[in-house]
Amino acid sequence: MNIIENTDEEILEHAHTMWADLVKYSNEGNYGAFTRNFSSSFQMGANEIEMGKQFARSDLAKNLSDDYVYLGMIRRGQHVTVLYKQTNSKDGSEWLGRLVLGYEKDKVKIFGATLF
Repeated sequence: MNIIENTDEEILEHAHTMWADLVKYSNEGNYGAFTRNFSSSFQMGANEIEMGKQFARSDLAKNLSDDYVYLGMIRRGQHVTVLYKQTNSKDGSEWLGRLVLGYEKDKVKIFGATLF
């Protein structure tokens, strides 16, 4: 399966749910739940100790607003990148959120997630 063949609506159904979960579990500092939809390759690259430190030290990681805005989508190869405007609920600053989705063993998984 190739995710770029899915309709925008099909992709966004997964993306919005997964982004909402990332926001929720980041705010809670729940590493296990935060990484549950990661692809195996992304999970292997995610250093659990470093992510734990990020959750502990980062005001941004603990103060993500539930009020994010979908900006657009880019299809490329076997993956789709979904972009969000993400707000920090503590100081109101705005960040660009990037979510990379694709299929792994016939399931949609997260292959990348970043805030810029």
